[in-house]
Amino acid sequence: MNQWNKKSWREFPIKQQPTYPDQQQLQKIEQELSTYPPLVFAGEVESLKSKLAAATKGNAFLLQGGDCAESFADFNANNIRDSFKALLQMSVVLTFAGGCPVVKVGRLAGQFAKPRSSDFEEINGVKLPSYRGDIINAIGATKEERTPDPQRMLRAYNQSAATQNLLRAFAKGGLADLHNVHRWNVDFVENSPLKEKYEQLACQIEETLKFMKACGLDSARLPILKETSFYTSHEALLLNYEEALTREDSISGKMYDCSAHMLWIGDRTRALDEAHIEFLRGVQNPIGVKAGPTMTPDNLLSIIDKINPDNEAGRLNVIVRTGVDKVEDTLPALIRAVQREGKKILWSCDPMHGNTFKASSGFKTREFKNVLGEVKNFFAVHKAEGTHAGGIHLEMTGSDVTECVGGAKEIKEDALGDRYHTHCDPRLNADQALELAFLIADTLKEARK
Repeated sequence: MNQWNKKSWREFPIKQQPTYPDQQQLQKIEQELSTYPPLVFAGEVESLKSKLAAATKGNAFLLQGGDCAESFADFNANNIRDSFKALLQMSVVLTFAGGCPVVKVGRLAGQFAKPRSSDFEEINGVKLPSYRGDIINAIGATKEERTPDPQRMLRAYNQSAATQNLLRAFAKGGLADLHNVHRWNVDFVENSPLKEKYEQLACQIEETLKFMKACGLDSARLPILKETSFYTSHEALLLNYEEALTREDSISGKMYDCSAHMLWIGDRTRALDEAHIEFLRGVQNPIGVKAGPTMTPDNLLSIIDKINPDNEAGRLNVIVRTGVDKVEDTLPALIRAVQREGKKILWSCDPMHGNTFKASSGFKTREFKNVLGEVKNFFAVHKAEGTHAGGIHLEMTGSDVTECVGGAKEIKEDALGDRYHTHCDPRLNADQALELAFLIADTLKEARK
């Protein structure tokens, strides 16, 4: 294996990368970014890794969710707050109803770059470079807007820094206080079919807190009741940006990608002899690897050996994304290979990406029942194999969007255009995400018996 450094990825083939017309400007921006403060710190990364190690052993559950692709246009405090609150609601449901500690990781503060199936697309008869996320180019349908611009990396960094700052304030400044559980409701959930179920859970939590206070255990003595740990993640797709934010920890001397606590490699960029695996094998962050229906047991074992050669629990998260009908055909062989070799990995489920289709209205969407179905099949396979279903990975938002069809507050295909705001893939709204949390909690509780 070659000697790793943060630039060694540049010697490898690479997919899903933009072609910047001005290379001198690109190098200047990379140099500038390399002098900026880190967005996360080594101690936080190691804290997350220890929590993921617990999930690997079945003693916790990973809840990872957030935007498909963050955008510059939708950047505001209310959107960040609502997504944070939606994840908190889901976490409380999974913790209290599912009887399991929950590790909260947002697809936030850096989820800007998106892989595409083609380098070009045709809009109104004009061939244009594909939109690859706001960190690379703009979504507008002109050649100028679609031309990759390295200056966008600076704007993405600044937006990520502001988002990280706000998330830390929410997590430690009182918004996460369990005594506020009734006030976490995003406004539109008030009119949801789930309102009564959530209210019952909130009342149970309040009664438990009153009992604890009567026993002398309140938030003054137990800060954990009024604050939470919240981590960030994104797909490490644009390696120019990731390299610029990779730093050597002054205490340990180890290298950390300080753009986020956790990074993942997509299903399209996980080739063993290519740049993304090469880069991420050398940083100390927890790493996720998407495993689609083409992942083979031998391929997975080779990836595990390359990214996690020391077999460290909490280091590697295999994010399975096969589609509802393929879980039972593909997952058992992967699990058996990993178990046979004694590999310590966290298994989580991405029920979104394998279940996308185009509605008759032309909107790309997902069926809620298929999302739920893939999760159930994922749990069922792990139960049959005697292993742990350790987490879930969702594209979701705290906003009242109409992008995925179905759910208790049913969205039909002809209503998709009402509030279809995503810049890329369809997301669950907060109502659908909360419903999914209740249904997962029941499955999780049964699996832990």
